[in-house]
Formats: sequence, structure tokens, C-alpha cells
Amino acid sequence: MKLKMLFLMCSLSAAFLVSGKTFETDKFTTKNGGELVITFIKHGSLQLTFNGHHIQIDPVSEYADYNSFPKADIILITHEHGDHLDPKAISALEKTGTLLIANEAGSKILGKGTVMKNGDKLTPVDYMTIEAVPAYNTTPGREKYHPRHRDNGYILTLGGTRIYISGDTEDIPELADLKDIDIAFLPVNQPYTMTVQQAVHAAEMFSPKILYPYHYGDTKVEEIKEKLKNSNIDVRIREMQ
Repeated sequence: MKLKMLFLMCSLSAAFLVSGKTFETDKFTTKNGGELVITFIKHGSLQLTFNGHHIQIDPVSEYADYNSFPKADIILITHEHGDHLDPKAISALEKTGTLLIANEAGSKILGKGTVMKNGDKLTPVDYMTIEAVPAYNTTPGREKYHPRHRDNGYILTLGGTRIYISGDTEDIPELADLKDIDIAFLPVNQPYTMTVQQAVHAAEMFSPKILYPYHYGDTKVEEIKEKLKNSNIDVRIREMQ
């Protein structure tokens, strides 16, 4: 109980300045006492820094100058769409020893990378475990955007803290199988991902302690916060259009 309370209470909002552009950040003390900083870049692009190790999620050059970011220790790609997979951004972030992980189609486009499929679990470094989980569309007529079994969401365990990064998905049944999620990112932009109500339903399916809507465009994500105000889910809105 003390560790859980420490994690929830020791979060701070700040900013990260890169080449004159400011990105919001939240800082946490993880359950095992490590330091986790989340940098909110844009759309589906995030940077997680855990005890000085930099993890990039779906970096895209349109959203930031990645030549100005620290070189990445790990790069995770959820799927091959251009707003999630960008070879230029990956090249800017890579260094000797950078671990690149992608879904199968993304790895084929890049011609490199470790492939993870839904259900795979890896501990590629001593400070992080990665689980690949399903991400797909269910609304009739929209399955073509993200067909089942192709794309990944990821659960990252860092310092005992579990972070769910959904990728592009709707409120699929498999979300009910997610356990002990401390921080979750859910996309909210139909027709490609979720409606506000789907995001609310998704959150209720696995009850993360903290929920960040992301990848949301013009969607009124404040409505998610309002609809979940009587839950135990802390909905936090950051600039992630």
C-alpha cells in the first residue's frame, strides 16, 4: 500500500525544452523507487525516460526534431502507418546498441528490428519487460484500418510500474484481460480508433490508476474526464493532438 501511494502522490508536471519547443512532462516515482519521466510529444509519439534510459514510442519527424532528443536506448513501433512509423525519426534516434521493436509489417518496411506479435513477452534489458497485446478495429466497415492480429499495443513494466500504450485500437474484449495497469494511454479519434464513449468503456474494463487520452485530434477528450469523474481513474489531459 505504501509503495502504491508513493507512486500516485509523487507525480509532478513540468516541461521539456527541445530546440526551442516545449513538451509537457510528468514525473513519477515508480513502485520500486525509480524515476520515470513521460514526455508528451504529439499524436501517438511519446518519450519515456526511466533512470536515465530513453524509450521512444512511435517517433514521427512531423511532430518533433528528433535530432535534438537524446539517443534512444529502445524504440517501440506499434504498427506501420506513417503517423506511427517514420524511418527518418528512427534514424535520428538510433545509436550503437539501440533496440528497435516493431510489429511484423513494420519490421519488414524498415528491414530491421525485433518482431513482437500479440501475446509475446520479452525482457530485453534488465530494467524493462515488454508485453505485446492486441490492437485492432471492431466497428463494422472500419476493420480495414487496423485488422486483428496485425498491430501491437505494449505493456511496459518499469520499476514495478505497469504502463499500457494502446497503439491504434477500439475497446476490444482483450482489454478486460489487462491487469494492474498503473498508467494507460488510449487513442480517441474515430473513425480510426475510439469514440469518447468507447474510451470510457475501455477504461472501465481494466481500471488504470492514471489514464491519458492520446492520439485524439479534435475530439473533446475533456468529456472522458467528466464521464469518469466518479471512478477511481485519474484522467489527465495533455497536449497530444
